[in-house]
Amino acid sequence: MKKIVDEGPISHQLKEFFELSSVIVDYNSGNLHSAKKSFQLISNELGNNQVEVTSEPEVILRADRVILPGVGSFNDCKLNLLKQRGLIDAIKHRVIKDGVPFLGICVGHQLMASIGVENNLKTEGFGWIPGTVTRIAPSDPSLKIPHMGWNTLKFDRKHELFSGIDEDEHAYFVHSYHLELENPQDRIAFSNYGQKITAAIVRENLVGTQFHPEKSQTMGLTFIRNFLCWRP
Repeated sequence: MKKIVDEGPISHQLKEFFELSSVIVDYNSGNLHSAKKSFQLISNELGNNQVEVTSEPEVILRADRVILPGVGSFNDCKLNLLKQRGLIDAIKHRVIKDGVPFLGICVGHQLMASIGVENNLKTEGFGWIPGTVTRIAPSDPSLKIPHMGWNTLKFDRKHELFSGIDEDEHAYFVHSYHLELENPQDRIAFSNYGQKITAAIVRENLVGTQFHPEKSQTMGLTFIRNFLCWRP
């Protein structure tokens, strides 16, 4: 066991860190290079320098943190996961049964929902977070879809994952769909884009962000650091 002084936003006290193993799931549907670079940077700072991009179920089953990125359509991402034999089962076992912290990014965040609806096609999600992924429908017709670029974050409630991050800081979004939650208590942050956009959710050991922390510069790196330090 190695002790370090954590001077980051999640805590200003002495913390104990084991050598954590974080895995970024590779299923041909994610921005793996940016994610690996950002998580590796923060992991090195914390002394937890094991970050692995993998599609191997046995590696996921040993992980202390599971990160699921995702770009493209909900249905395509789900199909790509299904093509990798044993991948979904390994993720569910490690995250739901074993309870290790999980972070879904963009479509990886949406896949936690009950169902995704795109072009009248309904696709089952993981069913971890009750809700439906639907197309953004801004009240202002001048707002273009996809919602792409920087937008400010508003907080529904305080949470340690946003420690050191001020309300109205900017995060980077690229998406046409978002998660409409059945339980508003699952949402901890939102953005406005002609409607409220679910920006971040938390339930027990599950975290999801519609924005891309790996592309959100200093704010995103702070969020990643908080996630890696998080003990739900």
